[in-house]
Amino acid sequence: MKNFKEFLIPFTGLKFGKHQFDYQVDNSFFEHFDYNEFNNANINVKVVLDKKSTMLELTFKHEGTVNVPCDLSNEDFDLKIKGNLKLIVKFGEEFNDENEEMLILPHGEFQVDVSQYIYEMIVLSVPAKRIHPGVKDGTLGTETIEKLEALSPKKEIEKEKDEIDPRWAELKKLLTDKNK
Repeated sequence: MKNFKEFLIPFTGLKFGKHQFDYQVDNSFFEHFDYNEFNNANINVKVVLDKKSTMLELTFKHEGTVNVPCDLSNEDFDLKIKGNLKLIVKFGEEFNDENEEMLILPHGEFQVDVSQYIYEMIVLSVPAKRIHPGVKDGTLGTETIEKLEALSPKKEIEKEKDEIDPRWAELKKLLTDKNK
């Protein structure tokens, strides 16, 4: 995967302290990662870089919507998502990104690519089970929901389980009479 130029943060020319970078993420961003779970995406991402003498602290925050299909009704809807991520960037002999909370860049590196971290933060903020709000509150009326309700077990069947057949009641009576 190629680096996005807009997601490369050159930190060598920056003064010590905090610097904010804002990004607008849409579907074209996810296409670079071959990720096509979203029908549409509109997400605001803020990255705050705190430059210190021996390391960099990156704080990522995102908020927006992704259009996804409902897992129950297969209806598309806009799902609100938000999340955050913290990353520490240190300098060492060679590149190392094995630790999810710390990135080690080689000495002499002058920029950091934040695209992979933005991608992971957004994808992990989407719940595993995506349910349309209309399904939750009962306002969504589709053929799929109507079919699910028609095929769902009825409450009357549960009542029948609680009632004991009179023949079994007579047999139980025989057992209790025998013990007396």
